[in-house]
Amino acid sequence: MGGGGGSGAAGFYDAALQRREAVMGKSGPAALVKNFRVFSIACFACIGGVLYGYNQGMFSGVLAMPAFQKHMGEYDPIDPNASQTKKGWLTAILELGAWLGTLLSGFMAEVLSRKYGVLVACLVFMLGVVIQATSISGGHETILAGRFITGMGVGSLAMIIPIYNSEVAPPEVRGALVALQQLAICFGIMVSFWIDYGTNYIGGTKLETQSDAAWLVPVCLQLAPALILFFGMMFMPFSPRWLIHHGREAEARKILSTLRGLSQDHELVELEFLEIKAQSLFEKRSIAELFPELREQTAWNTFKLQFVAIEKLFRTKAMFRRVIVATVTMFFQQWSGINAILYYAPQIFKQLGLSGNTTSLLATGVVGIVMFIATVPAVLWIDRVGRKPVLTIGALGMATCHIIIAVIVAKNVDQWETHKAAGWAAVAMVWLFVIHFGYSWGPCAWIIVAEIWPLSTRPYGVSLGASSNWMNNFIVGQVTPDMLKAIPYGTYIIFGLLTYMGAAFIWFFVPETKRLTLEDMDIIFGSEGTAQADNERMEEINAEIGLTRFLQGGSGANQGAADGSDTGYDAEKAKSEHYSQHV
Repeated sequence: MGGGGGSGAAGFYDAALQRREAVMGKSGPAALVKNFRVFSIACFACIGGVLYGYNQGMFSGVLAMPAFQKHMGEYDPIDPNASQTKKGWLTAILELGAWLGTLLSGFMAEVLSRKYGVLVACLVFMLGVVIQATSISGGHETILAGRFITGMGVGSLAMIIPIYNSEVAPPEVRGALVALQQLAICFGIMVSFWIDYGTNYIGGTKLETQSDAAWLVPVCLQLAPALILFFGMMFMPFSPRWLIHHGREAEARKILSTLRGLSQDHELVELEFLEIKAQSLFEKRSIAELFPELREQTAWNTFKLQFVAIEKLFRTKAMFRRVIVATVTMFFQQWSGINAILYYAPQIFKQLGLSGNTTSLLATGVVGIVMFIATVPAVLWIDRVGRKPVLTIGALGMATCHIIIAVIVAKNVDQWETHKAAGWAAVAMVWLFVIHFGYSWGPCAWIIVAEIWPLSTRPYGVSLGASSNWMNNFIVGQVTPDMLKAIPYGTYIIFGLLTYMGAAFIWFFVPETKRLTLEDMDIIFGSEGTAQADNERMEEINAEIGLTRFLQGGSGANQGAADGSDTGYDAEKAKSEHYSQHV
């Protein structure tokens, strides 16, 4: 067994990690400034998160508007005597569409690229918005159809953009850039709540006078950021990892160099390029050995390979552990009750004693502000603090807020008029709950789902994790109106107990992943027990492309150059030059 800093594949990854940490510096705000080019690209891509957040928050306010009520017939979202199940469908059908969109997006992101996948998702999203706008004459059927199609676009964006951001990011800021997705979602929620609060006054706030523009304006405003994302994404770079996996190595090396702000033969660019290439070759050769008839990278073969890749997720203990981490993390994220609050905040605040639609919308607007502010620290510090402690502390905080709300509701459910202080205390606990979610489970759950997968199965692994998110999101959105009516304080107890379980799951079963490359995940998930043939194949690839020699401090990885020419690269000289620039 040869090696560079250890035995087997693990030795190569350990040596690569040590080499990278020697030159990449600390994570945190300074690292974001240093990687400003990547940071700005990720910010733009996260307009997709704004779309999701805006749609998520906007509809809760629309449900509370009398002008919307008169078009919904038997799906009346305001009448307390109307079917709560049908009210749930108005909200939850978007999550059902997002679940389907997520499952279809793995194939789309692999065949079309992450970049073009975003463009297709934008078109689907805009079609759904246009259909919703026609519900002024079509009623609840067009709202249901439009929200389902919009959901397909939202689901695709929510899956592809974290992949894209994680694949353009260097390890020291990857968590922060993926967390930007959640910050963007929170920004969209915050803006939507206050737009709802403002448009609620168009024509007045009563059924007899309120204009249809009160709800049509916030619905149609979704088109603006969708158009910006669609046209702007045309000018964004491709994911270098996707390019390498599809044989476009010269283009990938150039994009990596541009993204990092370093020369193409710089040590960090060379190391990252070779690690990605080694992982890509390993996955291709493994699949070719198992399924030689699917070796050629055609669209049809890629379609069939997605089922092979999904099967691979369950074939070994190491991969199945990734499946458990991704799907169960997303289960607990949704059953924390966050979307129950975001979707039905006006109703919840009325139930907690706030009288009047305007007052409940105002309290809902505060939810958006505190969540957005609370998410900012996660973007700045998640790569330094780590995922596990943030998720664990956040879950304990959220669960405790739920239990306190349950106690307050149980004691005051029939006497809010005479116990207004208790009502405001419960509202404050809702706001505190949202703060705990904002810095923890909002961004960190998506970070974990985006970063734990090998290259060939990443689109399908993220798709599986995201589908867990959307399916549980759908269930929560569907059952919450009935739960709030049938078991007012019991609803919060259920969410609280499940969130305590989520804290235990993270602490005992989820490994820490901060500052590791995507390729390093193979080690912490137990892939050092991979079959001997796999280890030998990886070592053969490492030697073939020059990674072995590179990690041992030799001259450049000439064999790994895109054109096969002699680069004349000197690793020690490059490291010395890097220190002179940054120390």
